[in-house]
Amino acid sequence: MSTPDHKNLNLDPITDEPGAHPVGTGVGAGGGALAGAAAGAIGGPVGAAVGAVVGAVAGGLAGHSVAEAINPTAEEAYWRGAYDQEEYFRADYTYDDYAPAYRAGWEGRAAGRETWEEVRNDWSSRWDGGRLGSRLKWDEAEPAAKAAWERANRHYVFNKQE
Repeated sequence: MSTPDHKNLNLDPITDEPGAHPVGTGVGAGGGALAGAAAGAIGGPVGAAVGAVVGAVAGGLAGHSVAEAINPTAEEAYWRGAYDQEEYFRADYTYDDYAPAYRAGWEGRAAGRETWEEVRNDWSSRWDGGRLGSRLKWDEAEPAAKAAWERANRHYVFNKQE
């Protein structure tokens, strides 16, 4: 029996436990802190500060749970095996051209983006500035990113109901 690739376990940098999802936790913590500060503002500056701390903890946990449902190693393996079966696939592009778009999609969902439009608006504006090694233009990459976001979203909803 082989040992798992240490790099692909998403180890927590503090505890070394598998399943760390810093993007989801960080995005959740940031959003929670803002919401908590706003709610706590009713109690003045001290209430806002306490609300921000409580909100950050709650948001971080929520963001971590969304990210926990999405396994980047499994997504990478899935898309590597399936990309050339997708209707948008073009034979003059390789998996390495599509991979950054897939990552944009599933990482967008892991970061807590609830709608495809949120991910699309974010990535459409920054894709052409740094395609992360892809030769695809955004209009060619978008279907792959959307497919990965939709797959990750279905997976998250499925896990959430269990």
